Amino acid sequence: MAAAWAAVAVMLLLARVSAADPVTGPAFLWAPNNYGFSSDETKEIVHYQTVSPKSLAKSVLEEGGWSNLVCSEEDREKSVDVAVLFLGSKLQSSDISRDKQVDPTLTDTLKNSFTSSEFSMAFPYVAMSDDEKLEKSLLSGFAENCNNGLGDNHITYTDTCSVSEDLKKHHDMDSIDELVTSQIEKNPSGKTELVVFCGGGFKDLDQTKSEGELLSELVTLLKKSGAKYTILYASQPYGLLENPSNLPLGRYLAEKTNTTKPGRGKCDGECLVKSTLLEGSFVGIVLLIILISGLKCMMGIDTPSKFEAPPES
Repeated sequence: MAAAWAAVAVMLLLARVSAADPVTGPAFLWAPNNYGFSSDETKEIVHYQTVSPKSLAKSVLEEGGWSNLVCSEEDREKSVDVAVLFLGSKLQSSDISRDKQVDPTLTDTLKNSFTSSEFSMAFPYVAMSDDEKLEKSLLSGFAENCNNGLGDNHITYTDTCSVSEDLKKHHDMDSIDELVTSQIEKNPSGKTELVVFCGGGFKDLDQTKSEGELLSELVTLLKKSGAKYTILYASQPYGLLENPSNLPLGRYLAEKTNTTKPGRGKCDGECLVKSTLLEGSFVGIVLLIILISGLKCMMGIDTPSKFEAPPES
């Protein structure tokens, strides 16, 4: 009985922990060459701590060398032509170790780029929130950790990004190709172009193209152009509640299964309350069973009402 009680307690503890854990997505930073990002060769460095998107932005600036690319500084020599912030939505942190991937092209591209580059860093656990889009969190993180902000740095976006309509946007891959070509032809002292590639790529894109195919096509384009480039891939999984008010009354626990519809994976406040009540009910039932069993055992003990006198010697 004691062993069964211990097993139930462990299961309840694991259920509570899994319901409270945030949805995490991985991030990868790489450059084919170490363009002066660090004095020593930095290759395949992995940070296993769970970080927020803004902490990720700070690490990318300080450890990843992007402070020399996106922060406003005068008289700075350009070391990289193009920096790409590629925002995905397919990978969760738990997907990295799985044999069967949702998007094999994506994982293969990330793996090959990460291992074959001179400069590469990985952040397997980036805690996501449904309060803000990932591109806004990262860009605001860059601005907060740059001494002079982003200033008048050149930042362009794909047309799926949720930014002001007045900003320059790319409507296809050819537009990015033209940008890269113009950057190579500019004076070396020119500023690095930051391209924010949001999920889905382009609005008019053929929907048959996967996220992995888009990333692979972008990497191939940059390699063929001969440009000096660096890429930060970060994923904001669909396991977050996007429009809670539009969801049905059914509640779902933290981790979605293969048959769960994307976007219904997070356990909100009401779900946590109900799960806590359910846990309490289980504990009460187990304690009641223990109490009844103990009473029955005690009632089964039959002692004589009197004892015979010892025989006289």
